Amino acid sequence: MPTELWPPLNVIRSAFGPPAAAAAGAAAATAPVHPRIAGPGGRHPLEELLLPLTELARRREAVAARAFPARWAPGRLVSVLHEGRLLGVLLDRCDTNTEGERWHGWMAASEADWAGAHDVLLEPGDEPFEPLFGMVQAWNPVTLVPAPQLCARVLGEVSATRLAALRAVADECATKAATGIAAQPGRIALRTVADTFTVLSGTPLAPEGDPRTDYQALYAEAAARLNALSNASTGAVRPAAGMPRVEAPGRPAGWGTRLRGWLLGDGVWRPALAVLALVVLVQNAGLLLPQAEEVRFRGAPPAAAAPQVDFTLRWKAGTDMAAAAQLLRSAGATVVGGPDAAGTWSLHLLQPEEGRRVLQSSPLVEALGSP
Repeated sequence: MPTELWPPLNVIRSAFGPPAAAAAGAAAATAPVHPRIAGPGGRHPLEELLLPLTELARRREAVAARAFPARWAPGRLVSVLHEGRLLGVLLDRCDTNTEGERWHGWMAASEADWAGAHDVLLEPGDEPFEPLFGMVQAWNPVTLVPAPQLCARVLGEVSATRLAALRAVADECATKAATGIAAQPGRIALRTVADTFTVLSGTPLAPEGDPRTDYQALYAEAAARLNALSNASTGAVRPAAGMPRVEAPGRPAGWGTRLRGWLLGDGVWRPALAVLALVVLVQNAGLLLPQAEEVRFRGAPPAAAAPQVDFTLRWKAGTDMAAAAQLLRSAGATVVGGPDAAGTWSLHLLQPEEGRRVLQSSPLVEALGSP
């Protein structure tokens, strides 16, 4: 049975069409949801599901607080407005001539489920960055000429080491170097590039029948349009200052409602929710440990690849999710699974004994037990 990648390709495709098509895609994404039974203490499961949304809000607040300067520079992640939608670009280098600046980089997106071997997911060490553009498509180069109509905003900046890793992945793609990994759509691999850099990426595309081929065609076309715009531009204009709007003009409103619809639908944790996929993936500390010779797959069948569960936790009724998220960070805890029907979460702790003491001493925790 083919792997079902999320979000569906027709929803992604609708975002690249005219506003009417985008609205239709949004309607398809917000299908009716099934009623759910309230959890312990009369709490609806949505309350527990707010934890990753809180983390998303925290990360966007961190981007705003950082207040990146408007000046473009190698390694900076920018959003540009093109044909009524926001697109992300990770800047690599700049060519300057008599006509001005021409920046070269790669498209950036968020659909981690659709990642190929040359899509690189940004990690916690790269924060803060806008989660909507946390997957760099090193296979998809783009050229930009700074201009007012792009409404460009800087939303993140990677280190020189990360930029070098992205260049190595792009070179690997250009030379068609073998990765030694089997094609498995929907899997995220921790692998080594150029015998030097460790990156989180997808797996290679299968020669035939791989659904990611059509996905890449959509973004390749978007890059081609940006390249055509740059080729038609003359002169160099400094990018606009300030921080971006969360939603691009021309996209349908109601992101909060649509997020709730996706979260409450069937298969809550299987899809890599577009704006949360990178949060969920990189919070797994086990995936981030350097493993030069080993490739691990998120969600792979072998049980040995599953994250370790150290404790189970149940919050007290009425617990504020922002306070809960802060407590988990203080305890060095990663959410591995849950909540189940009883409202119990499964946790992995970087330092189990110390983390357990932190959790046990908190008034927010109703019960802490063994897996």
